[in-house]
Amino acid sequence: MPAELIEGGPIAEAIKGEVRSALSGLSRPPKLAALLATDNPGAKYYAKSQEEACAEVGIEYELHDASRTGPLASAEEMKAYVRGLNKDASLTGIILLVPVPEGVNPRDVQLEIAPEKDVEGVHPANIGRLFYGDFSLAPCTAHAVVRMLQEAGVDLKGKETVVVGHSEIVGKPAVVMLLRSMMESPTVTCCHIATRDLALHTKRADVLVVAAGKAGLIKGEMVKPGAVVIDVGINRVKVEVGGKKKTRIVGDVEFEAAREVAAAITPVPGGVGMVTTAMLLANVVECARRQA
Repeated sequence: MPAELIEGGPIAEAIKGEVRSALSGLSRPPKLAALLATDNPGAKYYAKSQEEACAEVGIEYELHDASRTGPLASAEEMKAYVRGLNKDASLTGIILLVPVPEGVNPRDVQLEIAPEKDVEGVHPANIGRLFYGDFSLAPCTAHAVVRMLQEAGVDLKGKETVVVGHSEIVGKPAVVMLLRSMMESPTVTCCHIATRDLALHTKRADVLVVAAGKAGLIKGEMVKPGAVVIDVGINRVKVEVGGKKKTRIVGDVEFEAAREVAAAITPVPGGVGMVTTAMLLANVVECARRQA
């Protein structure tokens, strides 16, 4: 039988419900500030999606669009702007929208965001907390992966778990979060696209998390029968439909082939991405709690 779908929608709605409940305990609504330093259409679309998600739960949203208010062309200009946002007591969270201007390292700018306003959970102070089991302000996508496994009722104890991808915001924090206690921990292996004989590792995984950013990296024959597959990848590929080229959103896993083998799998779109957005909202609330 085809694998059961672990859909992101219901899980995201449950998290949003938790956010609404938490908001009622705050003295004032949190406010998320987003810094947009380029005229990139994708970044603007993402900003609009963030604004809509915030409005849905009652979080205020403030877009700082430097393409309109004045260019932030250098790293120093962007850092100075972020430091100004840090000092604004009306803002409870700050997020940097990418891409940033050419020649600017977004990581350097993100490090300027105060840890208590870091809604993406990527500041070293917040990443460091993960190693001590504090996931209250974790990177959104990594936290989404763990939450989806929890909601799907996956028992991780002693399971062979493989994470494909070792980025600082998904792969590495996901590994740390999966290793959450001696009594519950799976045995976690971290791979990446340069891993020799990747299939050797993926075919023994009871739980397979793929976050490499490469469409179709994991074929159906690379999945262990009965595995749980969490596909984090969001890739835009061109396909021919009716003689015309169209863009499709696909994951890092060949979905149809893997679904015939796995016990459960996340769809793309409609999976991890939806939960990631909800986790961002939860992080905004956590930032507000810390500042209160």
